[in-house]
Amino acid sequence: MPFLQALYASTRTEELAKLAWDQSAKDAFLKQQFTAQHSYYQAHFPHAEFQLIELTGAPIGRAYLLWDDSHLQIIDIALSPTWRGQGIGSQLLEQWLDRADAQGLSTGLYVESYNRAQTLYRRNGFEVTGEDGVYLKMLRPANQAND
Repeated sequence: MPFLQALYASTRTEELAKLAWDQSAKDAFLKQQFTAQHSYYQAHFPHAEFQLIELTGAPIGRAYLLWDDSHLQIIDIALSPTWRGQGIGSQLLEQWLDRADAQGLSTGLYVESYNRAQTLYRRNGFEVTGEDGVYLKMLRPANQAND
């Protein structure tokens, strides 16, 4: 799990840069938070699909998706910093939305209110349906155009 731990840490870099902790404290915190997140996903989403995202055989990201009869929930997606902003997330989202559309499923996700990925989600038909001060709840209705 070293890749997954490093990937998780990369998603918290900006946040932790603001703290006056030494690196060993940050590393311990990140390890604890990674373990907590992984355990939470396993306990609360036991039927979720885990995807290790690879390019030419090397891991570059991961995603947790929960498909049911009426809805796709994108639980989490993360790409390594080197691969962000290169259209890979857009391609993955397009694939998942095409599959959801083919099955007549709505798609939902949560995104941090400061995360620039929300622009990508809005561009793909997601609308904000709620917020809690940290996260925006976004929903894309089922696309019936393929019927």
